[in-house]
Amino acid sequence: MKIPEILERATEPLISYEIIPPKRGGSIGEVMAVVEELMPFDPPFIDVTSHSAEAYYEEQPDGTWRRHVKRKRPGTLGLCAAIKGRFGIETVPHLLCTGFTREETEDALIELNYLGIHNVMALRGDDADFQKPVPPGRSCNTYAIDLVRQIDQMNRGSYLEDLMDAAPTDFCVGVGGYPEKHFEAPNLTWDILHLKRKVDAGAHFVTTQMFFDNAHYFDFVERCRDVGIDVPIIPGLKILTRKRHLQTLPSRFFVEIPEALAAEIEAAKPEHVVDIGIEWARAQTEELLDAGVPCVHFYIMQRSDVVTRVVEPLRKMA
Repeated sequence: MKIPEILERATEPLISYEIIPPKRGGSIGEVMAVVEELMPFDPPFIDVTSHSAEAYYEEQPDGTWRRHVKRKRPGTLGLCAAIKGRFGIETVPHLLCTGFTREETEDALIELNYLGIHNVMALRGDDADFQKPVPPGRSCNTYAIDLVRQIDQMNRGSYLEDLMDAAPTDFCVGVGGYPEKHFEAPNLTWDILHLKRKVDAGAHFVTTQMFFDNAHYFDFVERCRDVGIDVPIIPGLKILTRKRHLQTLPSRFFVEIPEALAAEIEAAKPEHVVDIGIEWARAQTEELLDAGVPCVHFYIMQRSDVVTRVVEPLRKMA
């Protein structure tokens, strides 16, 4: 079922989750255990992140440094298939522009189509630590809108090569939205107009970047509706669990931590920080659900114990 259909048919508030594949050589069992712990809360879908290759350096015995390039977290497609096959949950693999050619993207989409996975997130991705050489005759999507257009073309039966009797795909495409604007955008208005272009290019729903003040989300949705963005806009939340999040989340994701939350965490003992983060996320979630949002999406990576403490009381209230 497509994500907008899931949202439209829901008879009670929905909570979805985003997880990360294990590191290269890691066990899929750890991820499956996380999903198993989420099952009592009836997740409507689970996003699985994707990661392009990264460069790292290793010191050699002679004192020189050797440069290596590898994907530290491969397996997004396989993990999505395994979760859907075992638990019957819709999965949403992330597809990236960065680090992948359009031909590689087309192959991935063909595989997903064969697997019956028809919801995807189209993202530009973070800047890679290396410049991947593009073979002659091949090309890359530069921005998320280019990736959306490629998927939309496949939905129309148009592939990179002219193929006789090519079957159209049937992908539902999600894109990212930024309630506090993308860090490269000159202002929020410009950023929302760019989001409108992605929707016009074929995107079917939006999942937002994390935020810690619901006022940013409500203002963002209102602005999106004003310019004609009428697809579902799913709010994305992150639970603060340690003090260093006060520095790492703003620097990495360009989000604001409200003064009240930052002050409470800064004054707390380390062992109490997670409780503060849980209570803040629970209050955010309750306000969002009371406002009638279609779904709340939690970025949990590979940890389920904290988010279940947020969701369990909400489930009892439903």
